[in-house]
Amino acid sequence: MKFAAMKRMISLKDSRIKEKDRSKAKEKKKDRTKPKEREVPKYPSCLFFQYNTQLGPPYHILIDTNFINFSIKAKLDIVQSMMDCLYAKCIPYITDCVMAEIEKLGMKYRVALRIAKDPRFERLPCTHKGTYADDCLVQRVTQHKCYILATVDRDLKRRVRKIPGVPIMYISNHRYNIERMPDDYGAPRF
Repeated sequence: MKFAAMKRMISLKDSRIKEKDRSKAKEKKKDRTKPKEREVPKYPSCLFFQYNTQLGPPYHILIDTNFINFSIKAKLDIVQSMMDCLYAKCIPYITDCVMAEIEKLGMKYRVALRIAKDPRFERLPCTHKGTYADDCLVQRVTQHKCYILATVDRDLKRRVRKIPGVPIMYISNHRYNIERMPDDYGAPRF
């Protein structure tokens, strides 16, 4: 038996290797003197200096599942509290994925389901496969910069903070607050 048998390789200096093949082997070695090139994502011109010009009243607010649940726990009327936070008309939007997520949660969350089916809430159809709501919301917010994302989920907030120009609405001290909103709009600062 052979232990640690290695594959035999021809040396680059072997006479059987042609000159042109030797040069290919030398090219493969990385040149450490050149600075490393990296691809930086391009942002739309509406985000000049991280300022989103597509935002403005009436505000379009994408709602996550846990935002509805925490609003119920804090005894907040969603639409009214949003208007109190932003001092303007707000249109809440619910995607099919979020709706499916609430329906999967069962009887415990029937109040949340009833609130989600409120006629004041606009429904956004989803065309992608799967029903993972976080991916759906991040994708939609990345494509269309006109939305404010309403969530309490830390991981989702962390993912959305990497996307410039997307404000995040969250719940603290039994009221709605907003972060990363331009100062020109009536969003309160706490």
